[in-house]
Amino acid sequence: MSAAKRVVLSGIQPSGHLTLGNYLGAVKNWVDLQEEYDCYYTLVDLHTITARQEAGELRERCYKTLALLMACGLDPQRNVLFVQSHVPAHARLAWVLNCYTMVGELNRMTQFKDKSSKNADNINAGLYDYPVLMAADILLYDTAFVPVGEDQKQHLELARDVAIRFNNAHGRPVFTVPEPMIPQVGARIMGLQDPAAKMSKSDDNELNNVYLLDSPDVLERKFKRAVTDSGSEVRYSADKPGVANLMSILSATSGESFAAIEQRFAGAGYGRFKAAVAGAVIEKLKPVQQRYRDIRADEPGLRRVLKDGAGRASAHANRTLKRVHEALGFIPE
Repeated sequence: MSAAKRVVLSGIQPSGHLTLGNYLGAVKNWVDLQEEYDCYYTLVDLHTITARQEAGELRERCYKTLALLMACGLDPQRNVLFVQSHVPAHARLAWVLNCYTMVGELNRMTQFKDKSSKNADNINAGLYDYPVLMAADILLYDTAFVPVGEDQKQHLELARDVAIRFNNAHGRPVFTVPEPMIPQVGARIMGLQDPAAKMSKSDDNELNNVYLLDSPDVLERKFKRAVTDSGSEVRYSADKPGVANLMSILSATSGESFAAIEQRFAGAGYGRFKAAVAGAVIEKLKPVQQRYRDIRADEPGLRRVLKDGAGRASAHANRTLKRVHEALGFIPE
């Protein structure tokens, strides 16, 4: 990686199911970032086990997620792609940061409250301590910028606070204090059944999401059933959220402006409009799906990508961990 470039880091839950919203709203922008930044993308398998996992399924989801990211354009030669558990420094730094994080700060984390309410039978210490491990993920790489959504802003603020607290306690800039990265304005893709909420890969309603690996038949069925409104006019308007969402999808996948879409479907009705949206998405995803199949079929190649990524990530992370240990007074290894 280039020493002249600043670092961008993002952690990705290895769900194995990236949505069209993930792709158009985030991953396409990540591809552009590799031109200007040193980008680290980690599959956060340590975070994933705060909920119970089946071992074989978790392993497969990690491979699928990595293959999908590569199929979407993330080049493993120009980005560091790795699995969190392959870099021991993440867990080692997390313990140190635990000793610089206040219980009151963790008590204020809204995601812990939300997830606890949904997992009442498994409220474990890892779920509570999740933000500290996330801070370690970020601070290990001298990260300058972290692309964040609304649900992660609080965690980034904690990482910043802990970094500043540690630096002040030891009188030296051990950690780079990260800044949030406001992503380029990408398509904001909402659910097909609930256009008031963003499309989410964790949503249980299959009809609400468009997945990157959905077959053409499945895509046609999902768009045919997508929520519109009681009228029949194709018009971009806040009072027509379902139609507006479908127009956003069509615009993002075909390159057409909203005005051109409105003109093309004037008086056409929703049936023809929905079919056109489905067709545009199918064409957009066809090369991604083909690349995915080729990449996923080469599992030894995926393992080589992860081994190389872990080696490059560890080299950087271990330098940071060495600075931390020196500041703490630990005997050098």
